[in-house]
Amino acid sequence: MKNNIVTNIMVAAVLVSTVAACSKTPRETPQAAEAPATAAAPVTDSTTATASAPQFNVDNAFRQQLAGVFNAYLGVKDALVTSDAAKVKAASPAVGQALRQVDMKLLSGAAHHDWMSYLPAMESSAKAIEATADIGAQRQAFHTLSDNLYKSIKAYGLSGTTAYYDYCPMAFNNAGASWLSNNPEIRNPYFGDEMLTCGSVKETLQ
Repeated sequence: MKNNIVTNIMVAAVLVSTVAACSKTPRETPQAAEAPATAAAPVTDSTTATASAPQFNVDNAFRQQLAGVFNAYLGVKDALVTSDAAKVKAASPAVGQALRQVDMKLLSGAAHHDWMSYLPAMESSAKAIEATADIGAQRQAFHTLSDNLYKSIKAYGLSGTTAYYDYCPMAFNNAGASWLSNNPEIRNPYFGDEMLTCGSVKETLQ
């Protein structure tokens, strides 16, 4: 009986410490945010073990072009991590340029139809980020951009480039939000150094 009580107390303590890692208010900078880049990687779930296969089998040239969009997106994401609205604004035009270089003629049927649903939302989000110097508005538009880029990469793949699909449950007043990264180490673009490592990798894409 005593052993069961001790075990239950230990389990409860672990759960409390896990929740606390992402439960600080934005004004409280967690200790992990000040850690060097070599800090231990965040806990991830089992979906990161293997990369998900793309939904459509498309021309590799299209995948390479989509990888170009992803690389431009990373510039915006990294700028948001620094919470520097001017840097975010400066990085955003590259996303639109990369999107214009994607040849939709390489797609057909359902693959083309789906791309035409993702493309306008990504173009609009990139323009919205560029049009404002408000970091909150930039992050809101980035959320929409991330959602549609994730769907695109999920559908078509990246020709060997690896993308990590991350999620933060605390973003936007606990509504939660996702983003993409080229590194499994969590660097939260929705909070920056206020809660730099809040989140986890939910999926790996290639």
